[in-house]
Amino acid sequence: MEWRTDRKSKEPLYKQIAGYIESGIADGTFLLDKPLPSERFLAHELGVNRSTVVAAYDELEANGLVERKKGSGTMISKDIWGINRKRMPSWNRYIEAGSFLPNLPVTQRIRKETEGNNLINLASGEVSEDLFPVQSLREITSSRSFIGSLGYDHPQGNAVLRGTITNHVKQYRKIDTHPSSILITSGAQQAIHLVVQCLLKPGDAVALEDPSYSYNLPIFQSAGLRTFLLPVDKDGINPEELLALHKKHRIRMIFLNPVFQNPTGTVLHINRRKRILELSSEYGIPVVEDDPYSLTSFSGEKISTLKSMDNNGNVLYISSLSKIVASGLRIGWIIGPKPVIERLSDAKQQVDFGHGSFTQWIANDFLESEYFPAHITYLREQLEKRRDAIVSSLNEFLHKEVEYFSPNGGIHLWCKLKVPLNEIKLLEESIKRGVIYVPGSTLGTNKEYVRFTFARENEASIHEGIKRFAEAVKSL
Repeated sequence: MEWRTDRKSKEPLYKQIAGYIESGIADGTFLLDKPLPSERFLAHELGVNRSTVVAAYDELEANGLVERKKGSGTMISKDIWGINRKRMPSWNRYIEAGSFLPNLPVTQRIRKETEGNNLINLASGEVSEDLFPVQSLREITSSRSFIGSLGYDHPQGNAVLRGTITNHVKQYRKIDTHPSSILITSGAQQAIHLVVQCLLKPGDAVALEDPSYSYNLPIFQSAGLRTFLLPVDKDGINPEELLALHKKHRIRMIFLNPVFQNPTGTVLHINRRKRILELSSEYGIPVVEDDPYSLTSFSGEKISTLKSMDNNGNVLYISSLSKIVASGLRIGWIIGPKPVIERLSDAKQQVDFGHGSFTQWIANDFLESEYFPAHITYLREQLEKRRDAIVSSLNEFLHKEVEYFSPNGGIHLWCKLKVPLNEIKLLEESIKRGVIYVPGSTLGTNKEYVRFTFARENEASIHEGIKRFAEAVKSL
């Protein structure tokens, strides 16, 4: 056998072997009526472990290229060439070749576990359905006539809703804007995606908080961006570290979650906000402010957003109704300079021709109604009770084993384990005991942390969930 594997290549050996056999099938080196070389023979000829050849044949079988039969060995699939000589695509290769990267394996595992099993869910970043204003939304849909159009709406979103959001952010977030400076999106996630795809190019340097939800998003790597991290302390990021990064790497954009940050729950100090805006203006660095939680302040205090302090149009402001009304509405928005909004709007139209008119109507009527302020007050009260429940449970079951920051708003609690543990084993042990959360390394560089979301479960379930987590900790 003349062909040999390339051990210097980054491609795994089993994939090299699978590729070699696939090429041999295509060019006739391997005949349709003859068995392929046995696993043992091929391993010996190529100087690899038999398990490597097994993995190569597994890959070929998964792609529909070969069949395995006991007593006959591995044969080229009879269906590889049909009567019309049509061949099955190698879907695995297409999946791996795509430029849009998948979520981290741990993130995928958490999603699958929360979907399919009856676990106490301290992982999912959303509020529970019993905190949705279901009755109020039913009242709106049953008592008010839908007067909108069911055709394509304005590319930036429904004009009436954008006007309502203009009033909303003025009243609740101290932001002065105009409907023409607003784009309605399918939640904040789409907003971030549009910003990354439309305003940045491969090789650009961006700054992210460490830890942060942005750290968990593969979209930055998919876009070919260089990401640099800014550590978060009790007062948020240090602006001087941003300055140092910019001088070294020419930061093109910074992504911040200043109020009740995910996952730490911290609030960026007012002096640091001012300094960030100064640096943004001095060096022309755009700031993307993600603000899902500012209305959840347990004290009811109106915390100033970065955008409300922005006098130069340097901040792109992103928010949504996902964390304060209902995630299923898929209503988010971006506020920014008109040329930027028009550019993002054009891109969104290419993707989905604009947002659905029916959910925009519901969102508009709810924001305008007397239901909204009452709902926000109720939401704050319930989230505070659940925050208290998780703090009380940690003190009861893990008082000596953990440190944590108790947030004054938001839905997350960032918890540090005092004793280093294998985080994958800890997650597995916790799942076995019926509770799931987010390991710290998926959100930042430190592995000794975990993120608990306390908005998804009621107080009794939170208590039981922390008890089970504590049992998992003590079992390792």
